[in-house]
Amino acid sequence: MRVIVDAMGSDNAPGPDVEGAIRAARRHGCGLLLVGREDAVRAEMAKHDVSGLSIEVAHASQVVEMHEHPAQAVREKVDASVVVGMRLLRDGAGDAFVSAGNSGGVLASALVGAGRIGRIKGIQRPAISTVLPHLHGHSFMLDIGANADARPEWLVQFGIMGAVYAEKVLGITTPRVGLLSNGEEDTKGNAVVQEAHSLLRQSDLNFCGNVEGKDITQGKADVIVSDGFAGNVAIKTAEGTASMILTILKREIKARPLASLGALLAKPAFKVAAKTLDYREYGGGPLLGVDGVVIIAHGRSDALAMENAVRVALEAAERDVVGTIREYIGGGQG
Repeated sequence: MRVIVDAMGSDNAPGPDVEGAIRAARRHGCGLLLVGREDAVRAEMAKHDVSGLSIEVAHASQVVEMHEHPAQAVREKVDASVVVGMRLLRDGAGDAFVSAGNSGGVLASALVGAGRIGRIKGIQRPAISTVLPHLHGHSFMLDIGANADARPEWLVQFGIMGAVYAEKVLGITTPRVGLLSNGEEDTKGNAVVQEAHSLLRQSDLNFCGNVEGKDITQGKADVIVSDGFAGNVAIKTAEGTASMILTILKREIKARPLASLGALLAKPAFKVAAKTLDYREYGGGPLLGVDGVVIIAHGRSDALAMENAVRVALEAAERDVVGTIREYIGGGQG
């Protein structure tokens, strides 16, 4: 297995992107193809032990910046790292592509321009996804940003793709698929959600009904389906809440000497909780529905997050998530 990594993607690129990729290659025994400004990438590589590793560098002189319009940028910047990386994936130079760059740019480069890999035939819209922790394990949520508005049939396809990923990568047998809504009753939600509810109920999926925001952390569903607008708001609210809770705990413990003593005894439990809530442990989310393994990591990713993003890419490639989705939907490339 060889993973193509956008070395210029993260907010602090290329440092964490290169370091995390090297750590993943060392841990998982994969090859790497690092894409970016070659002098900068090689300068970062020189800081680490790369002996015995299979690493190549593909030069890309441009970067799609966070403030740029994604579709326009990937059309105009044909030598951007995300475009070059996607083109290399399309041409078979690697088994998966990882980027912590502009998520819209990653999506656009997969669908238009010089790096286009296209959608799996039959998939109407790709979806950005993520793994979320809950009280009893993990759930998988999509869409979290690719489609602000969605049609009911798209949400059904999101459910299919999410169920494939949950079973293949997360190891959840017959995953329960829930639909994000503002109430548990079948009649809740807007017109799109209500129609999607009916279609999901008629599908072969293990549909468990509507899921409210409060249910996400309770593990009511293994796969949570949403349009990209509501999904993005939900996950960012969850991330912000988790960060706030950890910050308040640290602040209040430091302000109380007796609490500090108790915290010392509870330190192992705090470590586990912090790790469970740490986005870096989950690496990145797959862009499902495109005809290749593409993982989108957080823009603020550090080396640990990038290391785990490469791990996620390897898992998706090794377990043939794209091929399984293609079998379910039935087709080649669209």
